[in-house]
Amino acid sequence: MHRPNLTVVPRRHIGWLAIAVTCLAFAGCGTERGRVEARFVLATPRDVYELGLQEAGLNETALGRDWLRVAKHSLERPAPIQTPYREVTYLDPSRAVAIAYRVELARGQRLVAKVETATPTEELQIFLDLFYELDSLGSVNLVRSADSLSWEVEYVARRPGNYILRMQPELLRGGRFTMTMSAHASLAFPVAGHDLGAVRSGFGAPRDDGRREHHGLDIFARRGTPVLAGVAGQARPSTNGLGGNIVWLRDNENGRSLYYAHLDRWAFERRRWVEPGDTIGFVGNSGNARTTPPHLHFGIYWRGAGAVDPYPQLYESPNQPATFAGELGWVGEFARVPGSGVALRSRPSTRATVLSELPQHASFEILAGSGSWYRVRLPDAREGFVPRQRVELMDTPVRLLTVAEGSAILSGPSSVAVAQDTVVPGETVPLLGTYGDYYLVENDKGVLGWVPSGMLSAVADLTDSNN
Repeated sequence: MHRPNLTVVPRRHIGWLAIAVTCLAFAGCGTERGRVEARFVLATPRDVYELGLQEAGLNETALGRDWLRVAKHSLERPAPIQTPYREVTYLDPSRAVAIAYRVELARGQRLVAKVETATPTEELQIFLDLFYELDSLGSVNLVRSADSLSWEVEYVARRPGNYILRMQPELLRGGRFTMTMSAHASLAFPVAGHDLGAVRSGFGAPRDDGRREHHGLDIFARRGTPVLAGVAGQARPSTNGLGGNIVWLRDNENGRSLYYAHLDRWAFERRRWVEPGDTIGFVGNSGNARTTPPHLHFGIYWRGAGAVDPYPQLYESPNQPATFAGELGWVGEFARVPGSGVALRSRPSTRATVLSELPQHASFEILAGSGSWYRVRLPDAREGFVPRQRVELMDTPVRLLTVAEGSAILSGPSSVAVAQDTVVPGETVPLLGTYGDYYLVENDKGVLGWVPSGMLSAVADLTDSNN
């Protein structure tokens, strides 16, 4: 069976392409090696690889052009997800493939994205690039890239909003991979033996009869409870009228300053370098908190943003990403809707937005599996999630059809799609799926494609076993 809508690499080209790509995996061949490696320090691993494609002339091949095109296209249509998230996906080595995911992060959340495979391939390059989405028009800014052989990105969000993670393998390489994305606290909790349950006054709470807002969290604990450094950095103890005994801790890596106030006393009296978890002071009620029970006022001031909410930077989700419960071997295959139909949803949840109602026998490609859902792509390129119980492979026909009029077999369910072959009047063909006013059929040559439904009529219904 020929797969529709695929870019096929002619077998005669695979040899020299594989040799050239292998050279690129080692940052160039022969005398070019030193020059390419010298540029590596100035660009992302993917930039270096793309430069190698250009120098080898592979960017002018059909597959090379597709590789560049899908990378850009994936950023324009990322799959929206919520953390924690895990999916199993198949990257077809015969196709140019790139996958992108959009996730919303609060300022200061620490994103961890990791790609794994059950069958490691030596020196396989997977390019992971994280972008900040600047606007709804598709403008993005690169913020972090993984080493091409480490397959892991970690990043503390300096701005709230949408981030896009792009995953792309090198040419002619692929396989089945598991991608996990999770958001974590970026700071150690500031009061020993306590957690967010000890917070009694949150960020933005009114103060002085509404004349000002609370720019931090009040974390209540017994007097003398150790106060801990949240990050590595320079800690500077001092005193002021409002905060009493305070410590400023500078996080140079992320451009934020941590403010610890109302301390009973400091752990040291001069500026010093501390590591996460080091004791920097002790809970008290100094300053303007003398009439309140002992507590720590914990604030964060971010360069360019002022006071920001510490809560997302301290919150550690108790949830774990769901383990894939579907058929591993179905990922990467074509499938259809059995029974009476199913809703295509924006996320793997019954509470997610319904993108479309898919009728019985509607066809799609299974891109990935997450929990008890499949992420699928429709023939019109729309993507979404369907429950695994409402999916079946197209390995058996729904019914047999006879061709009333001769017709082209098209590459997609559209009148402007490319003609791949033909069916002739009187020919019997198996119906494998539908989309709109088109049937997905396979002719006697094994060519799979789309034919207008009006050209065909039923000969035998085979749906009893499929419903």
